[in-house]
Amino acid sequence: MNGDQQVVIVGAGPAGVRAAQMLAAAGLRPVVLDENARWGGQIYRQPPADSGFQRTRAALYGFESGKADAVHQAMREILPRIDYRPETLVWACEPRRLETLCNGREISVPFTHLLIASGATDRVLPIPGWTLPGVYTLGGAQVALKAQGCAIGRRVVLAGTGPLLYLVAYQYVKAGARIEAVLDTSGFSKQVAATPKLLSQPSMFAKGVYYVAWLKARGVKVLRGVTLVGIDGEQGVTGIRFRASQAAEVTARIDSIACDAVGLGFGLRPETQLADLAGCRFRFDELNRCWLPERDAAGRSSVQGIYLAGDGAGIAGADAAELAGRRAALALLDDLGIAHPLHRDGIDAAALERRLKRIAVFRTGIEAAFAPPQRPAKQWPDDMIVCRCEEIDAGTLRRCIREGEASEINRLKALTRIGMGRCQGRMCGEAAIALLSDETGCSLEGAGRLRSQAPIKPIPIAAMLFDDDVAAIPEEARDE
Repeated sequence: MNGDQQVVIVGAGPAGVRAAQMLAAAGLRPVVLDENARWGGQIYRQPPADSGFQRTRAALYGFESGKADAVHQAMREILPRIDYRPETLVWACEPRRLETLCNGREISVPFTHLLIASGATDRVLPIPGWTLPGVYTLGGAQVALKAQGCAIGRRVVLAGTGPLLYLVAYQYVKAGARIEAVLDTSGFSKQVAATPKLLSQPSMFAKGVYYVAWLKARGVKVLRGVTLVGIDGEQGVTGIRFRASQAAEVTARIDSIACDAVGLGFGLRPETQLADLAGCRFRFDELNRCWLPERDAAGRSSVQGIYLAGDGAGIAGADAAELAGRRAALALLDDLGIAHPLHRDGIDAAALERRLKRIAVFRTGIEAAFAPPQRPAKQWPDDMIVCRCEEIDAGTLRRCIREGEASEINRLKALTRIGMGRCQGRMCGEAAIALLSDETGCSLEGAGRLRSQAPIKPIPIAAMLFDDDVAAIPEEARDE
C-alpha cells in the first residue's frame, strides 16, 4: 500500500476485478472482499473448485466465454499483488471501516478509499403461489446451473421479463434441461419499438434475437405480452396460470402449463445497501425505477473517498461494469495523486466514458423493451404473502395504508415489520413500494426510499462473540 492509504474494493465481479487490475498496475495493493468463494460475480460465476461436475467454459458462459476467460485470467494474474479475501460478507459500513464476516468471525476492515462494486439481484414482484417450494428467482435458477450443475426442476417454466429470462432459458436447454415455456410479461410491440436503441449495440441485439430463435427452433414455447395469474400447488409447484393477453384482463381466458418448477424475475435491481450505510446521497432514477446512489461520470459518490461501479450503482450489464470499474479506479488514482499507466489497450478516461455513454443508450432500449408490469399490486389478493420473512400479506399492508397510518415506505415498515426480516427488504421492498404507490396514487418516487439497516444480510449471533477488535487480520494469520 502506498503510504497510509488503504484501498478496499467490495465485490469481485467484472467491475471489482477490473478496478483491482488498474490499481495493482499503479503499484497499490487493494483489499478485495467478495462474498463468493471464487471471483467472477454472477454473470461470470465459476463452479466451486471441488465441484462434482464438469462443464466446459463454452457450456457455462456461451457467447460470453471469451469475456469470462478474460476476467478470470485478469484476476488470476493480479492475485500476488492484491489482498484477496473470498467468502467474506460485508454486512455494515461505519466511517472509514467495514464490518465483515469470514469463517464465522467478525473482522473490521479499515479503509481510506472504498470502491463499491456490489452488483445486483433479481427484481422480485410476487404473484400468488410465489412462496411455494420449487419457485426460484431467475438468478437463483442460473446459480443452480453454474454452481451446482443442476436444474431447478424436471419441467421448468421461466416467467417474468428481461434479457435474463431468455439467457437462462437458453442456458438451461443447452445443458439438457426441459423448459416447458418462456412467459414474457412484456409485449412484442414494445420490444419492436425499442429496436432502434437496441441497435446501438448490434452484437448484443443479435445475441438476443438468436436466443429467441434458437429456443423456438427447439420447440420451446415462447409467449410475449402475458399476464401472470398465479402458481399452483400445495406442497410444491404443479403448474402456472396466465392470461395470454394483457387486454381485457378480467374477461380474458386463463391458460395453464403443468410444471414442477418456476423461475421468476422482472429484470434486475441494484444492491445499494452498502452505499446507503456509507452515507452516499441518493436520487430516484426513472430508468431503473428505483433510488440509486449519486455518482459522477468517473464513479465518485457524494462522499469523499467512496466510489461506485457496476450494476450496484445502476443496471448496465457486464461490459459496462468492466468499463466502470476501470474508470472508478482511474478516478481513485487521480484523487490520490498517483500517476497511472494507460491500459494495455490504450483506453484512457475519456474513451471509457464514451463507451459507457453508448452502452447507456442501449440500456434505455432494454428497459423500454422489458419494462416490468405497471401497477402490479392491483392484481394481488389480500391473502397473498408479500414479505416471506415476516409472513406479511397484501391485506395487512392495504389496511394499514387505508386507515391513514402510513403514506411512506419507512412508516409502513415500522407499523407492519415489512422489510425487517432476513432479506432486509431486498426481496419484498420493491413490492411494498409498488403496493403503497397503488393504494395512495403517488409515484414510486413519492412512496419514498426504504432505508438500509445493518446487518444488510443475516449474520449469526455467535459471530459477535468472536469479534476481532483489530483493524484487520494479516494475510499470514488468516492462512493458519
